[in-house]
Amino acid sequence: MKLDGVKHIGIIGLGMIGDSLAVLTTGHGYKTTCVCRRPEMIPEYKKTYDNYFRQMIDQGLMPEKQLSICEKYLSYTTDYGAIADCEVIFECVNENLELKFDILAKIEENCHNVRAICSVSSTIVPDAMGQKMTKYKDRLVVTHPFNPAHMVPFFECCGGAETAPGVLEFAMGLLEAMGRKPVALKKPAPGFIGNRLQFALWREALNLVEEGICDPRDVDTCLNYSFCPRYTSIGIYEHFDNGGLELNRAGCNGIFPSLSNIDSAPPTVTDRIASGETGPRSESKKGFYDWNGVDMKAYQERVNAPYWRFVNWDLPRE
Repeated sequence: MKLDGVKHIGIIGLGMIGDSLAVLTTGHGYKTTCVCRRPEMIPEYKKTYDNYFRQMIDQGLMPEKQLSICEKYLSYTTDYGAIADCEVIFECVNENLELKFDILAKIEENCHNVRAICSVSSTIVPDAMGQKMTKYKDRLVVTHPFNPAHMVPFFECCGGAETAPGVLEFAMGLLEAMGRKPVALKKPAPGFIGNRLQFALWREALNLVEEGICDPRDVDTCLNYSFCPRYTSIGIYEHFDNGGLELNRAGCNGIFPSLSNIDSAPPTVTDRIASGETGPRSESKKGFYDWNGVDMKAYQERVNAPYWRFVNWDLPRE
């Protein structure tokens, strides 16, 4: 069900998250205007938008005609005046504070009806972004998704010291109306929840390889076939609570002292970067793995597989 009081949504900054958010908002029947900083990329943005819908149609999650219906709600522009009446604006530009200052200034200059400015920043907190704002600092919040935002339902949200009462709740209400699962941080923290957890796990995964305990493939096999599937249906606090905190205390005391506590990227990462082995999009097509000859379409299908069950939308019919 659409949220009352939201008739027009603006998205600034297209790319991985912006394209995906446009699918989410139009897929729930919201008029959406995407402001593009690079007009020559608009055909590519539209192609990505179409492909996302095509994937969902191919999965049998919506009828063939749905793309043509939803794209009626979407427009692209370079003119900030086109989002002047938007109640909600998603700011999706790169993690560059000066760039965010510039975009937020444009919003303050051009938009007269905005109730929430939702940054999808993954590391920058609202107080840092709002330093130079003069008009709408009280309407700035972070609503950080995981990619792709139209499939992964989790959003981690937080306000700043000057965010007005009710703004964060309004933004989260909109996300809930689109089938998302937002949580509110009690206070901002770099990386918020998801990236802090993910990088804590990644630090120890790197440590296991650095220390010669196992290979990257062994770590991935462990994650695929041990505890990760469990956490798609229960939470980690549920799991350890149910196991008993006496047992948990023993595990903490026995394992914590040997875990990695490094505070920067280790040689296993930096050495690969120095040699040009930065992953499948590098010239070598190597990183921790050799990606040469890998079927990337099949890989992407594996990435998407756990999330199709969350695409159960109240789709617009005309």
